[in-house]
Amino acid sequence: MEESQSYQGAERHVVFGKYETGKLLGKGTFAKVYYGKEMASGDSVAIKVINKDQVKKEGMMDQIQREISVMRMVRHPNVVELKEVMATKTKIFFVMEYVRGGELFAKVASGKLKEDQARRYFQQLISAVDFCHSRGVSHRDLKPENLLLDENEDLKISDFGLSALPEQLRHDGLLHTQCGTPAYVAPEVLRKKGYDGSKADIWSCGVILFVLLAGFLPFREENLMKMYRKIFKAEFECPKWFTAESKRLICKLLVPDPDRRITIQAIMRVPWFCKGFSRPPSFSIPELPPASEDVAGDKTASSPKFFNAFELISSMSSGFDLSSLFESKKKAASMFTSRCTASAVMAKLESMAKGLRFRVVRMKDFQVRLQGRSEGRKGRLSVTAEVFEVAPEISVVKFSKSAGDTLEYAKFCDEDVRPALKDIVWTWQGDHVDCNKSKVVLGGEEC
Repeated sequence: MEESQSYQGAERHVVFGKYETGKLLGKGTFAKVYYGKEMASGDSVAIKVINKDQVKKEGMMDQIQREISVMRMVRHPNVVELKEVMATKTKIFFVMEYVRGGELFAKVASGKLKEDQARRYFQQLISAVDFCHSRGVSHRDLKPENLLLDENEDLKISDFGLSALPEQLRHDGLLHTQCGTPAYVAPEVLRKKGYDGSKADIWSCGVILFVLLAGFLPFREENLMKMYRKIFKAEFECPKWFTAESKRLICKLLVPDPDRRITIQAIMRVPWFCKGFSRPPSFSIPELPPASEDVAGDKTASSPKFFNAFELISSMSSGFDLSSLFESKKKAASMFTSRCTASAVMAKLESMAKGLRFRVVRMKDFQVRLQGRSEGRKGRLSVTAEVFEVAPEISVVKFSKSAGDTLEYAKFCDEDVRPALKDIVWTWQGDHVDCNKSKVVLGGEEC
């Protein structure tokens, strides 16, 4: 709930008793963005306040929900983080990371950047865009105004209001909504025949790189139709101060035919791009200790943790699933019950892990950690499995991601774990169970 209080002669607003809002940072058609502070920690945040009635009136509620879904999916060091979403009857509050350095546009407005500086921003942009595309997300409005800089001069992509998810693709597998900023939009978007959102984003990245190095746009015309004609033909001229390597890359980015346009994987192999490039910090996942080490101080336990009846019912029944309103409905199954003993389940988990070529580290209290041997998008996948006792010869097994990529974890659960454990699984969390056929005996009573 939102409150207003007097503070040192000025009015302050407290949102849900958690955040205090300050000065207005920006204003849009349906929203205002304020500087805020988390009251418990004192951390700075940006709070986007959306008028719910206006959004509903314009039929934009689906877009708002999509923006929330997208921002939850694309957690990356070079993407503005969505921390929390709250709502009242009249307003929606996005609590986001506060990025202090302002827009990249402000830097470009004062002139071209040095090549090393432009390259660093472009590397961070491509790294973040690649991550978004790995989630099936196309931004569709990449431009310097939507690229922010933090206090360390690191780039952050913002404003996913026009972004697209796979469910927006039509039967032809393409997007058809014309959107974006004219000077940065790809030619295939303008043709109205459908387009691949990820390839259109790469074109926009090419325009951004040109602007960073040149200090002006590659397609400059006051008449919009003349500008579009230049975009369709990729008619532009690189300034004489462009190096041969940067010019070559831009000419591969600004290719009118999306099928011939350079891919992100190919961009990352270009020597000009690779110079000084390093993966963002979130990709550095610490190694698990060697299997011989005693991580928790005790390799074996006499019995597993007890899992009480209420915890079991709450966890396994879909009727108790109180997932967030905006959370993705499709989740990787992460918990199952088994009629095997805890010791038998542990042996099966270790056997499965070795069959999948995962490293195995035995933890305390019937807990095992599995680590993949190959590098994923966020380092090596690491999964913890813990076995709980419900009753004699009835166990609950719970999986959780310790490190790595969430989509790779979901694929691991659905495509690897389920088939490998099918002979010991009684039921997976969320799967339909016939209560007349499946009964758990707890404490002498049937549940």
